[in-house]
Amino acid sequence: RQCIPQNRLVTPLPFCPVPTLFTIPSCFTFARLARRLRSLAFLNPGLEIILQHVRTEPIPKETFFYKHGIEEFVKQLGENKNVIHPKPVVISRQRDEVFVDVVLQYNDSYTDQILPFANSIPNPDGGTHLTGFRTALTKAVNQYAKANSLVQEKDPAIPGDDVREGLVCVLSLKLP
Repeated sequence: RQCIPQNRLVTPLPFCPVPTLFTIPSCFTFARLARRLRSLAFLNPGLEIILQHVRTEPIPKETFFYKHGIEEFVKQLGENKNVIHPKPVVISRQRDEVFVDVVLQYNDSYTDQILPFANSIPNPDGGTHLTGFRTALTKAVNQYAKANSLVQEKDPAIPGDDVREGLVCVLSLKLP
C-alpha cells in the first residue's frame, strides 16, 4: 500500500456490473471508461481519479488529475491545431447556487468544437446553456466590432457561424 498524504481523501469505488441489470458487457470497455473518467477529472479540477482493471493481467491502470481543469481540456483539444492566441480565455462565474465555467480558444481551422456539460454530464445535443452561450458570444463580438469601428454602421451583423469558426470551447454548468 502506498503512503497517502494526510490532506488527501482516498475513496475506492469498486464497480462490478450485475449481469441481470447490465446485459451488454461490451459497453464497459477500459477505453470507454477511461474517456468518461478523464472528462470527469477535467470538469472537477484537483480531483484525482485512478482507473484500474484488477481482473486482467497485466493490470491496466490510468490516473487522471488536472489541476487547472477544463483549461487543460481545451489545451488538449487544440493540441494538433494552430492556435490564434496561446492562452485560452477562462471565464468562471457563480450566481446563487449556479456555477458556470467557460474556457475557449480559437485556432485557424474552419470548424468549431463546443463541448457542453451540465453537472458533469455531457450534452452532445446541446441545451439552453449552449444556445445562450452561442447567442452571447455572437452578441459580444458584434458589439466589440461596432464599438471599435471594425465594421461600418451599414454592414450586416457578423453571423454566429463566422464568430464560432475555429473555436474550441468547453462549457460547464453546475446547478442544484
